[in-house]
Amino acid sequence: MFNKVLIANRGEIAVRIIRACRELGLGTVAVYSEADREALHVRLADEAYYLGPSPARDSYLRAEKIISIAKKSESGAIHPGYGFLAERADFAQACMDEGLAFIGPKPSSIAAMGDKGVARAKVAASGVPVVPGTEGEGALRDDELLSLAEEFGFPLLIKATAGGGGKGMREAQNLEEMPGLLNAARREAEASFGDGNVYLEKLVEGARHIEIQILADTQGNVIHLGERECSLQRRHQKLLEESPSPFIGDDQELRRQMGSVAVRAAQAVDYVNAGTIEFLVDKDKNYYFLEMNTRLQVEHPVTEMVTGLDIVKEQIRIARGRQMRHTQKEITLTGWGIECRINAEDPYNNYLPSTGRITHMIMPTGPGVRLDTGVYSGFVISPYYDSLIAKLVVSGESRGEALLRMRRALEEFKIIGIRTNIPFHQRMMDSTRFMAGQYDTRFVEERFSIEAAEEIKEDLSEVAAIMATLVAHQRSQRAANIIQRNERDTSNWKWVGRWERMQR
Repeated sequence: MFNKVLIANRGEIAVRIIRACRELGLGTVAVYSEADREALHVRLADEAYYLGPSPARDSYLRAEKIISIAKKSESGAIHPGYGFLAERADFAQACMDEGLAFIGPKPSSIAAMGDKGVARAKVAASGVPVVPGTEGEGALRDDELLSLAEEFGFPLLIKATAGGGGKGMREAQNLEEMPGLLNAARREAEASFGDGNVYLEKLVEGARHIEIQILADTQGNVIHLGERECSLQRRHQKLLEESPSPFIGDDQELRRQMGSVAVRAAQAVDYVNAGTIEFLVDKDKNYYFLEMNTRLQVEHPVTEMVTGLDIVKEQIRIARGRQMRHTQKEITLTGWGIECRINAEDPYNNYLPSTGRITHMIMPTGPGVRLDTGVYSGFVISPYYDSLIAKLVVSGESRGEALLRMRRALEEFKIIGIRTNIPFHQRMMDSTRFMAGQYDTRFVEERFSIEAAEEIKEDLSEVAAIMATLVAHQRSQRAANIIQRNERDTSNWKWVGRWERMQR
């Protein structure tokens, strides 16, 4: 049993974990890099320790330094959040070797499911359909991957075996561009996860990306919390998620089947704690195992909105050896949840990252609105980490109400000093195809454009210019008029006062 938790992460997820710990009465320890000295998670934690220079490899990826700080601060557990060391089996094992509870799955489960190639081989052996790809265990050299690419045919995806979130992922359309893409994917995977191994996967065109959230305790109980629709992506990076999926809709049988497969996959590796099974679903609702993320997902809040469960608190309770409070029969999806990832990037300039100081920030509030963020007015956005700065989440009784609520919340959300992708999300809320739920993983890149929003912006500028001209003309007309004073240039009260004095 532990009473203090070190959060081995930064940004909004570190703040999210600190708040969950505080509600459970647990002490919190933050770690930070040079760029994060004034970060919100540092201010909120009970204690904070310096890790190192700003680059992640010199700070948040320093496993030994983090464990040393945990022992120095007398922390009993480490929560890795997502990214960085969250899916490193060696880090989880090192925590356990030092007597620290790892708030996540067992090292063996991370090794089995964290390596995407191994995970595919395991689930395929149990009869779960998988997307064709390189299913052999271990690392494959570039020449081996090039040879296998010709067998599978193009288009293909190059994916990092040690992580997710679109990092270390490239899409290859032909053999000629494969060597360069392999090198780029390996470099990005090494920088993000400390492991440059990659594997190949056949690209399923026109597919939906749907994932199932699971929870498992140390007593052998495994449940799923329904599905999340994660098909709105750009360059394989998720931008918006919703739960439940508009594609599955009222198809309870498909929902039950996918949930059952997700639970079996977790049980196959003796899984404990929170995890996510990701599927690709084609137009005919055939689903294929994609991968398992052995960690807390960025998009977990939408599941919390429709289930009423606090997944981070459940993670901590499970790590303390407690049994889950809910059974599968008690899990119901109520209403609708939508999450928009707010990134520091310019949607009008090819989504280039935006850095600098946030000079002013107005956060949306009101019924059914939740904002998870690690920034504030005056905070400096650095170029060293992911561009995600906030997650705006709303809930509603129906998808229509949730859409209207998100539209209102986006309108209220103001961030000045840097550029963000809020205009992108506002335009998405007005997209008829999105409102109808008719989108797939290629929708943003192939059938959506923010240019229409730019046209609106230009039209409004023209209207503003016309209005300014009319106002200027009206003022000049007023200036040309001769306005005479009234016969009495003082108030009636003064006139009455003067008359009364004259009568005395």
